[in-house]
Formats: sequence, C-alpha cells, structure tokens
Amino acid sequence: MLAYLQHEEDMIMKKYSEMSREELLTLKEELEKQFAEIKAQGLSLDMSRGKPSIDQLNLSMGMMDVLKSTDDLRCETGVDCRNYGVLDGIPEAKRLLGEMSEVDPDKIIIYGNSSLNVMFDTLARCMGTGVMGMEAWAKQGGIKFLCPVPGYDRHFKMTEYFGIEMINIPMSEDGPDMDMVEEYVKDPKVKGIWCVPKYSNPQGYTYSDATVKRFAALKPAAKDFRIFWDNAYSIHHLYDDNQDFLLEILDECEKAGNPDLVYKFTSTSKVSFPGSGIAAVAASKANLEDFKTSMVCQTIGHDKLNQLRHVRFFKDLNGLHEHMRKHAEILRPKFEMVLNVLDQELSGLGIGEWTKPHGGYFIAFDSLEGCAKAIVAKAKEAGVVMTGAGATYPYGKDPKDSNIRIAPSFPTVEDLAAAAKVFVVCVKLVSVEKLLAE
Repeated sequence: MLAYLQHEEDMIMKKYSEMSREELLTLKEELEKQFAEIKAQGLSLDMSRGKPSIDQLNLSMGMMDVLKSTDDLRCETGVDCRNYGVLDGIPEAKRLLGEMSEVDPDKIIIYGNSSLNVMFDTLARCMGTGVMGMEAWAKQGGIKFLCPVPGYDRHFKMTEYFGIEMINIPMSEDGPDMDMVEEYVKDPKVKGIWCVPKYSNPQGYTYSDATVKRFAALKPAAKDFRIFWDNAYSIHHLYDDNQDFLLEILDECEKAGNPDLVYKFTSTSKVSFPGSGIAAVAASKANLEDFKTSMVCQTIGHDKLNQLRHVRFFKDLNGLHEHMRKHAEILRPKFEMVLNVLDQELSGLGIGEWTKPHGGYFIAFDSLEGCAKAIVAKAKEAGVVMTGAGATYPYGKDPKDSNIRIAPSFPTVEDLAAAAKVFVVCVKLVSVEKLLAE
C-alpha cells in the first residue's frame, strides 16, 4: 500500500510550481502509475458525509434501556411523558439543553429530533407569516441571505429551496468578514445570515470574541433580520487541553441592546443518535413567543419520552461532557491520521492548504484553483467517495473550484488511512496536470 506513495528523493521538498516541464512530465508518469495501482485494488470507501461511526453510535446504546416499563415516566412537574402536552419541552430537558447551549432554561424551547428541521421550519414561518408580526418575507420580494463560505451545504439548500438570494461572505480563522456583513445589512432586503460559530463546517474555525461582539452589535436596516446561529458543535471537542472558546451570543446581544437579533439552534444529533436526538432553539422571550404561535398549530407536544430518556441517560452537563470525551477518543485518531498523511505527503509542495481543527467533524482542504472538481472525480474513480466539490458554496458553485470538505468520522482508522493516501495521490496528479496545461 505504501509503495505507490514513494517520491523520487530529489523532488520531495520541491514545490511543483518550481519544477521544470520535464520534471513535471516525469512526475506525472509516476503518479499515473500509482493511480493505476490504486484503481486495481477495487477500493470502496466513503468520506462523503460527517456521520458518526458505529463505535460512536454504540456509546449511546444504554439510552435504549434507560426507561423501564416499571419506571415512573412522569417528568418532574408530574406530567406523564407517555401522553399529550408540554408544548415547549419538559423542564429537565430544557435545563439539560440549556446547559449545553449556555442559556437559562426559560430561554429555550425543546423540539423534536432535528435542528435542521427546526431551521427549515423557522425559514418557512418567516417566509409565510413573517417575524414577530412583521410582513411575511415572501410578500416583500427579492429578499437575501448572507452565507459565510465555505459553509454548510444543507443551510444553502434550505435557503435555495425558498428562493432566497444568497450572498457569499468569505470566512477567516476569526469568522465571517464582518466588514462585509456590516455593509450588507444596511440593505433592508437582507434578512439573515447563516452561522456555524464553533468548529465551523467545513473549516473547523471558531468565531473570535471580536466577531461575536460585532454580530451582537449589528444594526440591520431590516427589523426582521435574524442571525441563524447553528451551534451544532458546541461540545464536540477533540482535545481536553486544547478547546476553542466561543462567547455566548444571546448574552452579548442583550449587552448590545439587541436581544431579539439571534436564533440559536442546537441538537444532540451527533451526541446521542442522529435522527433520534433532541433539538432546541434558544432566543429572547419575544422570539420564543413568536415560535410558539406556529407550534400550537403544529403539535400538542414533541416526543417527551425521548426527552426523558436523554435526561436520565446524561443526567447533566458533566454527563454530556464525559460522554463527548468518549466520542473524542474515537474521532481524534481519525483526524490525526488524515492530518498526518496530508502533512507528510503535501507539505511544502505548494499544491494545497488545509485546516487543523480542535473539534467538530470536518477538515477543509483548498487545492490549486480550478482543481477541486477534478480531484473529487479522480478520488471517486479510485474508489473513494467524497463530498461533491462546490457543495460548501451556495448553488454548488465554488468560484475558485478549490474547496474540498474532508469528513473523517465514519470510516475505520484503517479505511481512513487508505482513503487519505488515495486523496493525496489524486491531489498531486490533478495539480501536475493543471501546471502542465498552463
């Protein structure tokens, strides 16, 4: 497996852009041989989505047995969790998810199994009936949303579904370009912005204190502008001793005199069981009351048994953190495997850059401009499926065709090592072909 990754010694540290055409042609020939050897292995590996692995799912299997038929299945206020009622979530679940979200229980509503569903529902309500009594977005015409890029493809799919124009906002290690954000929100047609503020998807960046404060202090022209703060990875650290810190946005908004500016979403989808977790939104009292206006028409109450199951399994925030340490023990070797291969095989060659996150689910790789689609296609040809190039941008259009999302979580360490090595060969081959074509 290692043979096809050996370099000619005189080319190990030489940037591809510094090679002569003859050197590039020689290298191309060698890489094509390596690629042919890989294809002959008949690999079938999948790094396309940030799915928890089977080992991670097994960590929560005790939750299946935490409620017994002989147990008292009432919440702490005495409501039978098997029956109807409790629109905004049982108190102990609000307390648990409130701790996870760093907000008081009275600032949170517990929903069903998916924060994506809550975000979609929120967009639908804004489009159909408006925000806090204001005119429905759909009636205002030509509304726009700000989209930090690269970003989460499902956010962009939702916005596109509702016909909302999306505007790219470049990301840095500190978060979105706030100069651009502050300028765009002067337009009353700009109604919101997507944010994954901690261990962002796909780069793994965490917004700086200054960025969070600037978000909290925004003065949008549109009174119905909202920050969609998707804090999906708030407790998803890879290291105990090297965790990113994120200021709590609701607190900062209150300090800035903007209490209604943000919707803060979270869920246990990658904590317990994806598709069977619990989701929540935290917001100001006025915003929560606005959410409830549609909730009372949608449901008599979400799955309280699942809420009770989560509370009795995790117990409190300490239980959540201890559980996430077990997740980290599974994820950390996978991230380190990919990063070690990238460092060993691509450092110094000038054909790619990549992030080194402290948590979350992804690594972002930036190839030479114009190469991402070809790299992903080559990888697929060699038996490794990755997230489609362009997916991390609105409308699937990466203007530089360079960003690739790497999702290390689902494969085994052994399969991941094989996939990472396939990936670097594809990066090298496509990069050489690009340089030869210039």
